[in-house]
Amino acid sequence: MQDIEPFYNWRELYVASEDERSPFYEREYSEFVYSNTIYNFYIHPQWDDFGSNTLYMKILFADYERGFAVMEFIGEWNDCLNNDIMFLKRDIAEIMIGQGINKFILIGENVLNFHPSDDCYYEEWFQDVEDGWITALNFREHILKEFDKTNIDSFIAVGGELNNMNWRGYNPYQLLERIELIMSRRLTA
Repeated sequence: MQDIEPFYNWRELYVASEDERSPFYEREYSEFVYSNTIYNFYIHPQWDDFGSNTLYMKILFADYERGFAVMEFIGEWNDCLNNDIMFLKRDIAEIMIGQGINKFILIGENVLNFHPSDDCYYEEWFQDVEDGWITALNFREHILKEFDKTNIDSFIAVGGELNNMNWRGYNPYQLLERIELIMSRRLTA
């Protein structure tokens, strides 16, 4: 786990700790001191803590004029015990929505498990983005099944091309255009 770093190829375009509108503005990082853990396994110090004991994130990109953000996650998403969605919704998404973000791209290939509770915060987040959307890219199949069982997929777009997207091959704007095309097809179907 300690060798898995957040995607860094877009750092010349955006750094959350340098963005005055970001929830992680002025956060300082160490390259050498590993202090955050997921179940006693140290993780790379570039991941951001947002209140969960088992889930960490990185805002890879945000464009407030275009209204979108790309977020990468690592760990175990546990709404049942840790209420991770509450922290994500209240302490990250609401701040970004207040700054004009209404399209959220969540990357979950490093999310190992998901323990659901209910869908209230997901529904609230979905309602808050109004003309926007929330998508989940590359989440593991067993997590998508839990999303389906607990109705979360009613609020977060999953499946199809979103399950196996080579998002690293795009720049943030190309990724947005690709997902907008997918979402427009879903809305007109």
